Amino acid sequence: MDKERGRMARIGDLNRLTVVKMVDHGAYLDGDDLGEILLPRRYVPEGCKPGDSVEVFIYLDSQDLMVATTDKPYAMAGQFACLKVVSVNAVGAFLDWGLPKDLLVPFREQKQKMEVGGSYIVFVYLDYKTNRMVASSRLDNFIDTRPVCFRQGQEVDLFICEMTDIGYKVIINNTYWGMLFKNDVFRQLRLGCWIKGFIKNIRDDGKIDVCLQKPGYDEIGPISQKIIESLKQQGGFIPVTDKSSPETIYNLFGISKKTYKKAVGAIYKKRLIVIEPGGIKLVG
Repeated sequence: MDKERGRMARIGDLNRLTVVKMVDHGAYLDGDDLGEILLPRRYVPEGCKPGDSVEVFIYLDSQDLMVATTDKPYAMAGQFACLKVVSVNAVGAFLDWGLPKDLLVPFREQKQKMEVGGSYIVFVYLDYKTNRMVASSRLDNFIDTRPVCFRQGQEVDLFICEMTDIGYKVIINNTYWGMLFKNDVFRQLRLGCWIKGFIKNIRDDGKIDVCLQKPGYDEIGPISQKIIESLKQQGGFIPVTDKSSPETIYNLFGISKKTYKKAVGAIYKKRLIVIEPGGIKLVG
């Protein structure tokens, strides 16, 4: 994103640029092939002088002039986000993305008609013909369709896109579609949020299932320890059984019921706990 790492300054991205000169209305930055770029005075750090470097976001302002800002938008080029429509006119809908100039979604890039006040999942990108930042809700156009290179159990970043009858449709690592099934979710999820997850299964058709806890027995060690620590804090007994609700178990331990049962089984085999009708009890 910056010259120090051997990359040119880029519109729609964060860049670390060098101050070339100071003027009354701000500072001019060395934008490489983009030329000198104005950083308006309200964004100039106190004590800034020629030769200093500043991390900035570059875009075209409302007058289509290239400017820099130290404000960070809610999403940059190549990212997905859930953004709110603040206005609609003859060319499309405009989204609040955290900068003075709102982000355009042209009508042709709207999967469904956008209305003021509504929030929509979009992909933000640079229109290379105009150098303007725009967005699209036609997400399939920006999802990778090549064979996946994930492995089962791999930790990934999940973007929550859509709630369905069977769970949540997610975007994995900003690249692939995935499915997070309801029976693997034990906490409230919000559309448009990023969370950590794991690859659960890669189907024969290439579709990917994900989960919020690492699948298999690799997770049992630290989780077993967590249960033992909870028992110690609760005086050696916790009123949780295999009939307790998944929500109760998640609220206590932050894990699924299936994972809890595996962990309790592992602890029980080591004779560290006793399973009683009303709960689990720490031995000794």
